[in-house]
Formats: sequence, structure tokens, C-alpha cells
Amino acid sequence: ILKQAKEQCEFLIVAVGNDIFMQRRKGRQSTLSYEQRVKIVESIRYVDMVVEAENLDKISAYKKYKFDVMFAGEDHLNEKIYIEATKELKELGVDTIFVPRRIKVSSTDIRERIINECKYE
Repeated sequence: ILKQAKEQCEFLIVAVGNDIFMQRRKGRQSTLSYEQRVKIVESIRYVDMVVEAENLDKISAYKKYKFDVMFAGEDHLNEKIYIEATKELKELGVDTIFVPRRIKVSSTDIRERIINECKYE
């Protein structure tokens, strides 16, 4: 997703959810800390800047970072908060591009596989 986003922009800002936000969003504690997730994302060559996300308020993020395109994985296409943000951002002149996953990788699936494999040992 990050590679596809970078192919369509000059400067890619990536928001990484802080630990409190991720706990609320996922309903569980993250395996990696916020600091660890930031280090991983910062090391990806397509990423120009990493910022902290405290919530999903895309309008607030726009006001702070003044981006002209928002990228999101297509798995968010039908989420109410993204639908509303897309409409509001469009009014501000910001396009939203939902990027398809070329490779189906899910941290939730990886977590479940690890848990299931450890149960049998």
C-alpha cells in the first residue's frame, strides 16, 4: 500500500496509531509498542515522514498537515468514518484514493496463526 501511495505522490506522510488509539480501535493491546511501529514504518523507503495518530479524525489531520491526497487501504472503503471523511475532504479539495492490497497480508491473520500454532506445542 505504501509503495502504491508513493507512486502517486511526491511526499508521503504516514500516520501511525499511538498505543491508546490502537487499544481503542482494535480492542486489544498492540504486540509492538508505538515506538517500535514507528521505527518499522520510518525504515520503509517509500515513507517520507511519520506522524502520530491519536484518532481517525481525517479533517483534523488535514488541518495540521495540509495534504492534498489521502490514501487508505481498500479494506476501509465501506467504513462509515472513511466514507464521511472522503466527502468532507473532497469539499476541501482533497482526493481520497483507496489502494488495493497487492499482497494479502494481515497482522490479525498473522497473530491468529501464531496463537493457533502455539496451542499445539
